[in-house]
Order: sequence, then structure tokens, then C-alpha cells
Amino acid sequence: MKHAVSKTAEQGGAFVNLIIVICLVVFCVVLYLVRRPMLSSVGEAWIVEDPLDRADVLIVLGDDNFYADRSTRAAELFREGKAPVVVASGRRLRPNAGIAELMEHDLIERGVPKDKIVRFTHDADSTEEEAEALKKLVRERKWRSAIIVTSNYHTRRTRYIFQKVFPQGMELRVASAHDGDFDPQHWWEKRKSIKELTHEFAGMLEAIWDLHGKGETRETTQSVVGLGAPIPQLLV
Repeated sequence: MKHAVSKTAEQGGAFVNLIIVICLVVFCVVLYLVRRPMLSSVGEAWIVEDPLDRADVLIVLGDDNFYADRSTRAAELFREGKAPVVVASGRRLRPNAGIAELMEHDLIERGVPKDKIVRFTHDADSTEEEAEALKKLVRERKWRSAIIVTSNYHTRRTRYIFQKVFPQGMELRVASAHDGDFDPQHWWEKRKSIKELTHEFAGMLEAIWDLHGKGETRETTQSVVGLGAPIPQLLV
């Protein structure tokens, strides 16, 4: 009797194990079949493109790629009349030369008049530092609205950082530039694209850690109920 019960239990356990194996196999097959649309969705979702109304300035972020895709996008927007001036932002490479000069050259080649370009050289080593440097220029020129042009994979992190760093009341929009090395629908097929997106994920976490709560001061003065005369807005 005990032998029969034990045999039945063993058969039941083997049946359960078989069901588990079948489920795992089916799950792996389904995951394999949908991997492409899933990964494509991740790439597409990471890119942002704001509605682009006319602004005071177009700001092209530095370290453009080999194909000058950021400058190309900025030149297109300039020709469309989105802004009357373009800032070529770039790192200093030597005392009298840097990436900003190269970007200025690319913009001129693509139809932007030289007198409509503001060459802005800085020593920033990150997007956050670049935003801080550009904030000073924005204040000096008294620009109240800007379109930030950067590579497609860099747009989401850029928008977060600039919204946190730029002056209160500044109207910001982000324009996505096609990147010859990053196709959001096939990014996992190229090592360079994987590296770029991984870097963006890590950079976004770092930006959230560094800038968390910083943008709250942009709305602080608007929520204060003054006694007597209204309190003026402060620039962050």
C-alpha cells in the first residue's frame, strides 16, 4: 500500500516538474519572439521631442558626432525660423581652439550665417556642468526661451538636467537630432549603441541623485503668499 502511494506521489511530482519545464520553455520562446519589439520600444521611449514653438535661441550641445548630426538638426530648425540665433556650445581643447569652433564651421556649412552664431567655449566635463555654464550666458543675453538640440539618445537626460539647472521662468524645449550611430529600433545590434544607451541610463541616475530637489526652488517664489508687496521671482 505504501509502495503504491509513494509511486503515485512520484508520478505526481514528475508531472508537476514537466509542467514547470514546459512553462519555462514556452516563456523563453515567447521572450525570444518579442525581444525585438520590446527592445525597440525601450529605445523609442527613451527619446523625447518637445513641440517646437519659436524661441529666443537654439542651443546646440557640444561633442557632436562624426556626422555633425546635432548641427544639421539645428541648421534645419534655424531655416524653419524657430529662433533667430544659434549657440554652438563646445569644450575647450586647446587655449585657442575647441569643439565650439568645429560646430560653428558645421553650422555655417549648413546655411546658418556666421553673424547668427554665438560660439560658446567652456571647460565642462558633463551635461550638468555644460548646463551650468550655459545658464550664465542665458542670463547675460536675457533669453527667456530656448530650444536645446542634442542627439536622440541624449534627449531625456538633457531635458531633466536643463529643467533643473536653468533659470526659473525659462521656457525650455528639447529637439532630437538623428544620430548616425544610434538607431532606436536596432540599438542592441551595435556595440556602440549599447554603450551609449547604457551610459545614458547611468547618467540619468546620477543626475537624479545630484539634482533631486534642486528644481523645487524654481516654483518656491510662486507659492509664497506675501504680506504687502508681492515677492519678485528669483533666478536660480
